[in-house]
Amino acid sequence: MARKLDRGGQLVLASHNPGKLAELADLLRPHGIAVISAGALGLPEPVEDAPDFFGNARIKALAATRASKLAGIGG
Repeated sequence: MARKLDRGGQLVLASHNPGKLAELADLLRPHGIAVISAGALGLPEPVEDAPDFFGNARIKALAATRASKLAGIGG
């Protein structure tokens, strides 16, 4: 489900990759959106068993969103 993020909002990046976090944080900073990684929240990495990148990103985003109660994006 799509969720609108307002300035001052927070987004969870479903990745433990610090490089991806830095890239996304840089892109969203001018819009007032803070990005926190699933790793920083101590969230486990779900099993990525989809047949493609998109499916695995979806699995990760849904898991991070459900666990953190924040809007999420797969990584």
